[in-house]
Amino acid sequence: MSKPKILILHASGINRDHEAASACELAGGKPEIVHINQLRGTAPTHRLVNYHMLIVAGGFSYGDALGAGKRLALDLTLDLHDDLTQFVEHGKPILGICNGFQALTKAKLLPGTMDEAEQTATLTHNEQGHFECRWVMLLPNPESPCIFTRNLTEPIYCPIAHGEGRFISNSDVAGQQIALRYINENGSAAAGLYPINPNGSADDIAGVCNTKGNILGLMPHPEDHILAWQHPRWTRGEHGRLGLPLFEAGIRYAASL
Repeated sequence: MSKPKILILHASGINRDHEAASACELAGGKPEIVHINQLRGTAPTHRLVNYHMLIVAGGFSYGDALGAGKRLALDLTLDLHDDLTQFVEHGKPILGICNGFQALTKAKLLPGTMDEAEQTATLTHNEQGHFECRWVMLLPNPESPCIFTRNLTEPIYCPIAHGEGRFISNSDVAGQQIALRYINENGSAAAGLYPINPNGSADDIAGVCNTKGNILGLMPHPEDHILAWQHPRWTRGEHGRLGLPLFEAGIRYAASL
């Protein structure tokens, strides 16, 4: 089969689309960065249905003028509602990273469905009250149905860069929907301790998926650790725990559809 086509969504302020494209290409996909305006209107130049996977990349979409990810969420729910609904129903994978996670949550694609009456979760200001930029360790949940973390055999080490990454919900998120948790570098639980859990998310949640497992949102940036030399202590001989396997898993799944 030819390489799965991956649409990497771009809007004003998004600044991690090229990194996401590099990760997808290295993982065996065929990425294409597409501006939101190319997908909407009466005669769009691109159609979501023609792609096998969607990535909503990180950054500061629309400058977070209405709140982190809120303006982009409106684009998703108002302009792309029907196409997104069809995409999800067909089981195609969607990955939202950092601001993309915020947008998917505020569009109600996570942790529930877009057609729910109310938004049940959000990503709000870090508990410490300031922007966090540091490397973190993530533990995949083996009980999760998430197709992106399926069969991941080791933690992921990658950076975060956000001011609003604390995941909160007004209802209990099913344990299996927690796809990734913050942990200590020695493998022990973060137990809510800062800075291992950098934003104060309940239950050390770093990423959640929908019940079907084909949509994943996470605050850290696995696309920023896809090569050995990107490890911050590479020159000291440390390596491994790449974010690349997460993209490989998603692309394998997309190729199987």
